Amino acid sequence: MAGHSKWANIQHRKGRVDAARGKLWSKLSKAIILAAQSGGGDPAANFRLRKAIDDAKAVSMPKDNITRAIKRGTGELDGGRVEEVLYEGYGPGGVAIMCEILTDNRNRTAPELRSLFSKLGGELGKTGCVSYLFDRKGLFVFEGEDVDEERITLVALENGGEDVERTDDGKLQVTSSPDDYQQLAEAFEAAELKPDYKEVTMIPQTTVDVDADTGRKTLSLLEQLDDHDDVQNVSTNLNITDDLLSEESAS
Repeated sequence: MAGHSKWANIQHRKGRVDAARGKLWSKLSKAIILAAQSGGGDPAANFRLRKAIDDAKAVSMPKDNITRAIKRGTGELDGGRVEEVLYEGYGPGGVAIMCEILTDNRNRTAPELRSLFSKLGGELGKTGCVSYLFDRKGLFVFEGEDVDEERITLVALENGGEDVERTDDGKLQVTSSPDDYQQLAEAFEAAELKPDYKEVTMIPQTTVDVDADTGRKTLSLLEQLDDHDDVQNVSTNLNITDDLLSEESAS
């Protein structure tokens, strides 16, 4: 999972930069709208909405924006419905890429993503072309060497956690099935164990190695896909080497 962890770190760092520009707000609004659409506008009774609101507050999204997004989701305000779509494709060198999308206009989003893939040496594929290479998992990341690994492990194992491991950069990662994600998230909250990062995401079963030039091109494609307003999450089976990570961090 090391390659996935490094890409998640890049996304997490980018997210902080994007948040400073307010770039994340439109993405988070869509997440709130979809959550309210599917489970109602009461955060106390809708875990997905509660998480989306927490994510929005974490990047200082204004309360009025959050309220408007909830009302769009419940139909109290006009604005159209948001739908969840999964797009699959290939990057340079045949690297597998998964894009989790929230859009209010699939006919706009698909050609825009196809163009991005094509311009940057990849190809948008058909449904099922690479999804078999990934597992959908709940993912919780705790940063820092001083986190209480014993307590985290105990809570995880008692609440559906499947695996607890230290990454190469010292972070503690916990995975669960998607079905157990909510139970485990609420158990961590009750135990006052706050992950720095949590989501349900696509994790590659194995990672693939490519040469340095292909790696740089693939990372450029991943970052531009991640920048698209309708893209909520990007997953890949690229093995991001330490050298490639250092280059990206310096750019």
